[in-house]
Amino acid sequence: MTEPFDPDVLGFSTLAVHGGEGDRPVGSPVAGAIFQSTTFVSDAFGAAEVLYSRFGNNPNHRRLEEKLARLEGAESCLAVGSGMAATGAALLAVLRAGDHVVAADALYGGTRTFLERELDRLGIEITYVDFTRSGWEDAIRPATRVLLAEFPTNPLLRVIDPAPLAAAARRAGAVLIVDATIATPYNCRLLEHGVDLVVHSGTKYLGGHSDVTAGAVCGRRELVERARERAKLFGTALDPHAAWLLERGIKTLALRMERHNLNGTRVAEWLEAQPEVRRVHYPGLPSHPDHQVAARLLRGFGGMVGVLLDGGGEAVGRFVGSLRLCTLAPSFGGVETLVSEPRFTSHVRLTADERAALGFPDGFLRFSLGIEDPEDLIRDLRFALDAAFAPAAPPSAPQPQDSHLSPRFGG
Repeated sequence: MTEPFDPDVLGFSTLAVHGGEGDRPVGSPVAGAIFQSTTFVSDAFGAAEVLYSRFGNNPNHRRLEEKLARLEGAESCLAVGSGMAATGAALLAVLRAGDHVVAADALYGGTRTFLERELDRLGIEITYVDFTRSGWEDAIRPATRVLLAEFPTNPLLRVIDPAPLAAAARRAGAVLIVDATIATPYNCRLLEHGVDLVVHSGTKYLGGHSDVTAGAVCGRRELVERARERAKLFGTALDPHAAWLLERGIKTLALRMERHNLNGTRVAEWLEAQPEVRRVHYPGLPSHPDHQVAARLLRGFGGMVGVLLDGGGEAVGRFVGSLRLCTLAPSFGGVETLVSEPRFTSHVRLTADERAALGFPDGFLRFSLGIEDPEDLIRDLRFALDAAFAPAAPPSAPQPQDSHLSPRFGG
């Protein structure tokens, strides 16, 4: 007997394509419309919700949020204008003056700046800990209201087990907020491991094409709605067209992540075997300190790879200047391979000694492997390594030339 179709029991790829769509009557467009309108006709008696794009309840927002909530297994989702907007809304939904945050010492530089410049100014104290080492629970105080972490971390790709953090947060009456931008819900649904709020920069893997800036907060409805109120007040609403672009990108998330996972693994394994490479940071490698935890929690190990080259900053400069397929640019998660130097981008506010203490001294590169053919990426990397570490050629003696011929085209 044929089983009845149950729209609530769908695979990840199917949800990524069809989640949030609703019924499609005859004549309706297959591709969703863009509601590029700031406001909508209201009900004369006030019975219906007032729709206003700054409130984040434009139909494009609603459709996107429904899709993301289903992919994360969340009660609710808030879409906003950037990953930093999502982080700020999530934190301010919980915190008030006098509260305390226990934060991972390995955080995106923008998040750390927000903690130190804005939350400190509001009378909220921050204590940084290493969640990968024992003893971090000693930092929790009676005033602790938030535990904040990344999964995996940027740029060393450390993978924490969120369950002990979730248990500690519950005992302290705190909220566990985790930035899962690098993992994506395809590789791990953190809400299933006790996390209260998951934050995403939709600019990265969710959008996937380096053409939209967005963010999202997913989790318990009560917490997400508190974040939504802050987002309204701070005006962080996502543009309707950006919401449409993000939803379109999510439709191919599963396919893209499969290739990102493949390319990350292939390139990391190759890099680890190269004599010019001092160390490779990739949770899919047995040499990674969190490999066993990552293998247990992640569907795939992702497309992010941290690399420490011999020769420091000068070697890195020669290397990136010789790349042809890989593009030197900040951000990550697009279909094209990007490489960046955290010393000039995400962690530019730290000194060289501070970066070295955190594990990424000068000579460190962060790769975001795209969806190109891995063999082509490896050829590009080999060419750049050869160019960066080639011995300097001895100066050649000047050659006589005919005066009427250009040196370039002479002889």
